[in-house]
Amino acid sequence: MSNQSILRITRELSEIQRGPDLSIAVACRDIDVRHVRALIIGPPETPYEFGFFEFAVKFTKDYPTKAPSVTAITTNGGRTRFNPNIYAAGKVCLSILGTWRGERGEEWSSAQGLESILISIQSLMSSNPYENEPGFEDANSDYDKKNQGAYVDKIRHESLRVSVIERLEEYLGIHQERPSVTVYNAEEDYKSGGDDAPFEPFKDLCKRRFLWYYPSYLATIDEAAKQHKDGDRFEKMPFEGPGNTMEGCYQYSALRERLVKIFEKLNGEMTGWAIEGMTAVNKEMGIASNLQRQFEQIVENYKTNESVTLDLDLVDKNPFVWQLVLFGRPMTNLDGGMFRIMLYISPKFPDVLPRVKFATPLFHHRVSPDGILCYDAARKDDMRSHVEAIIAAVEEESPAYDPRTLVNPEAAKLFWGTADQKKMYNRRLRRSVQDSAENCC
Repeated sequence: MSNQSILRITRELSEIQRGPDLSIAVACRDIDVRHVRALIIGPPETPYEFGFFEFAVKFTKDYPTKAPSVTAITTNGGRTRFNPNIYAAGKVCLSILGTWRGERGEEWSSAQGLESILISIQSLMSSNPYENEPGFEDANSDYDKKNQGAYVDKIRHESLRVSVIERLEEYLGIHQERPSVTVYNAEEDYKSGGDDAPFEPFKDLCKRRFLWYYPSYLATIDEAAKQHKDGDRFEKMPFEGPGNTMEGCYQYSALRERLVKIFEKLNGEMTGWAIEGMTAVNKEMGIASNLQRQFEQIVENYKTNESVTLDLDLVDKNPFVWQLVLFGRPMTNLDGGMFRIMLYISPKFPDVLPRVKFATPLFHHRVSPDGILCYDAARKDDMRSHVEAIIAAVEEESPAYDPRTLVNPEAAKLFWGTADQKKMYNRRLRRSVQDSAENCC
């Protein structure tokens, strides 16, 4: 592969990694940028909502003259076709990749790149994927309308079960029985890239996002369970055939139990970092002194920062557990509030990013009912950047609408609802702010 191709790929990876898009992530091993792993988070208001769908991208020496090959590896071990254009064996049918005949002008050109490929794949994850099957684009008969709903329903179930729950169970070592069926599994071909150590670049990202979207997962399950009893079988679509189906039955009660168990395990992992952190302190590990130094520098910085009032302390003198008390700014919706915010930091920081939890209840579209804050730091390895991002997330009063950041469904519905609903949001926010001084410390 030419240096020009390698530079092009490296630049594209860097741009995606630094970009603001919360629904796409990419990674590769340092030794080989030709083999890239990509994660697409399912778009909101679709049956793929907040699912974690992974793909393997292989660039040839002819890139960017020729498109890379893309293989879906979230396929339930080769058993599940998540979309008419995303096959159980991993094939992704897309004109931009040359794997599907498209209209003139839809074919690959060197002006396109990895990000445009991932956005095109993401666009396949629509609210009505039934229409993606050739010949069914304008299918409007009663039979087709019934099938459209049935297809969406089973994709929603399997997106939760396979892409979210089973993925997190594997990360956390929660063992469930799996079907013993021998089929082609695209994931096995791409799991290690020739190295014995598994390559799991999105492990921490998926854990953090699970905590963000946990209320949405629960709400989806509770709503879908009203429509489908446990044990009801999936309906087969007219375009599904041997080796390319989505078979199974609805088991929402079991999914809910598994979801709750994952949430509890992640919370235990988060609080367990305090013990691991003190071990690192006692062993005088570099990460402990690094975090201690960052803490001291941040405290000094905010002593002279008149725009923000906060107290920052180490819990039990542990540099891996920070307590931030934020005082609401005058003339804002947080005016008069006192909010105790816990920052749990892993000894593997910055490869594993902090978990941030409001110990003081706050009704806010960026704070989940369980207190988990949705934020994104510009510099992942700099704790000051994390503190700044935490403050910005809760103080921003006129944010752009981004459903990927809405981790409190009830608050989000009011915030972006009618004028009366927005007033209700503000009243509930102010009420929680007024209560915060009593609940904070």
